[in-house]
Amino acid sequence: MEKSINITLKVWRQKDAKAKGAFETYKLDGISTDTSFLEMLDILNEKLITERKEPIAFDHDCREGICGMCSLYINGHPHGPDEDVTTCQLHMRKFKDGETITVEPWRLAAFPVIKDLMVNRNAYDQIIQAGGYVSINTGGVPDANAIAIPKPIADEAMDAAACIGCGACAAACKNGSAMLFVSAKVSQLALLPQGKIEAAARAKAMVAKMDELGFGNCTNTRACEAECPKSISISHIARLNREFLCAKIKD
Repeated sequence: MEKSINITLKVWRQKDAKAKGAFETYKLDGISTDTSFLEMLDILNEKLITERKEPIAFDHDCREGICGMCSLYINGHPHGPDEDVTTCQLHMRKFKDGETITVEPWRLAAFPVIKDLMVNRNAYDQIIQAGGYVSINTGGVPDANAIAIPKPIADEAMDAAACIGCGACAAACKNGSAMLFVSAKVSQLALLPQGKIEAAARAKAMVAKMDELGFGNCTNTRACEAECPKSISISHIARLNREFLCAKIKD
C-alpha cells in the first residue's frame, strides 16, 4: 500500500553568485514515499509555477546515478542520509512524516553558486584537462585479453573509474579537498599499462591544478570516503601520494 507524508522544505535560494542567498520555507502535503527526491522537487516547482513564483534551479541529467549532476546537501549530508546513492536515487521513504528537510548547494569556494542549488563544477573539468587522460598513440582497439592484467589490479582500476565527479568528496571535506576525486582519476590510469608512460607528469599536473584552483589539503578525516556515492576508497589517495612523490624524486 502506497504511503504518503507531509514535509517542510528549507531550500537555499540565491539569484546568482554575487547575490546574497537565504533559506525559504515551503510545505508539501501528500508526497508519496515512492517518489524520488528530485521528483519531489519537480512537484514543488510545479506548485511554485502554478502560484506564479520562481521555480527552484537545481542540476540533474540522467537520474540513474551515473552522471553525478544531482549534487545537493540534504540535512547536512552530500546526496542525503542514504548510503552509496546519488540524490536522484534517494527516495522520500528515507524521511519521516512531518519532517523538516534542509536542502543546500555544495558549500565550496572552488564550486561557486550559479543559482539556487546549482554550482559551477568546472574546476573538476580543469583538473581532468590537466592530466586525467592518455595522450600517447595506443593503436587500434586491442583484444580484451591481449594485455594481461591481473584481475585484482583490473578490479581496483575499475573501482577507481567508478568515480562520477559529483563533488561530494570535496563538499564533505572540512578542508574542501579534492584529493579523493584526483586520486581516483590518477589510480584508474596508473594501475593500467596504458597509463604508466605519462604517470609522473599526470600526478604532478593534476595536483598542481588542484592547488591552483583553491582546493584544500587532505588531513585524512575520511569524510570524503564516507559520503562518496560510489564508495571510492581513500587507499587511492595513498597511491596518488606515492605517484606524486616518485615523480618529484625523479625530478
